[in-house]
Amino acid sequence: MSEVPSAIDSAITAPPQRADEIFLEGPRSRFDELITLFRVMWDFLRGFRVLHFVGPCVTVFGSARVKIDNPYYDLARQMGAAITRLGFTVMTGGGPGIMEAANRGAKEAGGRSVGCNIELPFEQRPNAYLDRCVTMHYFFVRKTLLVKYSYAFVVLPGGAGTLDELFEALTLIQTGKIKNFPVVVMGTDYWRELTGFIDKMVATGMISASDLKLIYATDSVEDAIAHIETHAIKPFGLRRVTRGRRHFPWLGERSLQSVTRAS
Repeated sequence: MSEVPSAIDSAITAPPQRADEIFLEGPRSRFDELITLFRVMWDFLRGFRVLHFVGPCVTVFGSARVKIDNPYYDLARQMGAAITRLGFTVMTGGGPGIMEAANRGAKEAGGRSVGCNIELPFEQRPNAYLDRCVTMHYFFVRKTLLVKYSYAFVVLPGGAGTLDELFEALTLIQTGKIKNFPVVVMGTDYWRELTGFIDKMVATGMISASDLKLIYATDSVEDAIAHIETHAIKPFGLRRVTRGRRHFPWLGERSLQSVTRAS
């Protein structure tokens, strides 16, 4: 039995907040599918244009629910500043909580701070510490962009979305879709059961013992930075530069001028 979607469910008439929902509702009319394809392409195009000149990034994942008085907020803020001092751009999902803290640390340290936000029904607003921000309609586009520009990933305590982002990065590295970029997990007490379960995955043969090397768990900002420096800067030949690349404003491009890393 087939059912014709109502006009309000059309890919054309539905609000942007429902873009993911419309996309995942199953087969639709050929015209609706074509419109969805164009909207996905537009999401990617906007992301590419806004983020093209952000330079090599370290992406920080973590909960939007963490408040400013939470110790993990302070840890993320310290980490954002330390990443900046390495010469990387700090990238986050652009929202509050851990994301805000990392962007804030970067901004306070005089570094580059960017966000790739997501449009949600309850309106996750970009935080106040972003030099560049692009808001996406599709979760999978956002996740792709958070990975695309990064040479390392830092994962602080979070919920289902943070777990999704962590295992997305691990899977892409494990399968060779992206380089063997370092993944640093911070807040070891919070992640204790998860790291124990990963050990169980090795013990039962679900993943290889070598996959354990993909994750570096620590609560020390200094150790995390040393790990990133060893496994992201040196292997990929990143170097500090002060001259920005030429950009074309008519293409929606904007440069970010400061000392940063280049490949």
